[in-house]
Amino acid sequence: MKTSTERSQQWISAIILTIAGILVVLPFIWMVLSSFKTEGEVSSLIPTLFPKKFTLENFQNLFENMSFGLYLKNTIVIVLCSFVGLFLNAMAGYAFAKYQFKGRDKLFYLVLATMMIPGQVTMIPVYLILNKMHLTNTMAGIVLPGLVGAFSIFLFRQFMSTIPDELLEAARLDGASELRVFMQVVLPISRSILAVQGILTFIAGWNSFLWPLIIANDENLYTLSVGLSLLKGQYGGNYALQMAGSTFMVVPIVVIFIIFQKHIIDGYTISGMK
Repeated sequence: MKTSTERSQQWISAIILTIAGILVVLPFIWMVLSSFKTEGEVSSLIPTLFPKKFTLENFQNLFENMSFGLYLKNTIVIVLCSFVGLFLNAMAGYAFAKYQFKGRDKLFYLVLATMMIPGQVTMIPVYLILNKMHLTNTMAGIVLPGLVGAFSIFLFRQFMSTIPDELLEAARLDGASELRVFMQVVLPISRSILAVQGILTFIAGWNSFLWPLIIANDENLYTLSVGLSLLKGQYGGNYALQMAGSTFMVVPIVVIFIIFQKHIIDGYTISGMK
């Protein structure tokens, strides 16, 4: 039985955490609600939480005057190509986990070692390589460097190491090819880690900013994050429009994370078991 002192401590902790949670969420809620306000209401001396006059004019301006429709299309292309890279990462993780070949462990450690190198360090060499290949200022140049990643390969390898070898051998004895074993046996078992990596891949692709800004000088190749930066520079005094742009960027990520957060926690837990 819990004593009165323990119950009091729990109540106090719950109240403190509730207040802290409200303080953290309040700016986000204010941003979302302000995106539906007029510029005059957002700039008023007396701030309001709920809009007095609900309007979609800010979002209309984003797509009509700021080319956010084009930025959205580019971002979706990057996200979809990143999912192709997710499949490649899964194949590499499976190879490191289940295949025996010369230098496998050394190669895997080399892959892990790249995680210690900041991405900013490799940007110039990658840019020079792509420039030699005439891929600068192209969608291919934006997408290719992010197709595979050491962290994703590591997570897939850790998870797939837990798959019983007997199950794979049984599929091979039934006449399944290696590709069929991977597609019809390994991938269905790896649904949880695929969900985790799918969410992280979506977030990374949706938030892509620095590399598209470096590799592309054509506004037709800019992403939503770059467009939001341009919005701040061109319409720095229009706070309602900036709130609409920020809301359009953040809300999809928050919604997806809330829906699939259980998969993220479970996936990391399972991947760290071995």
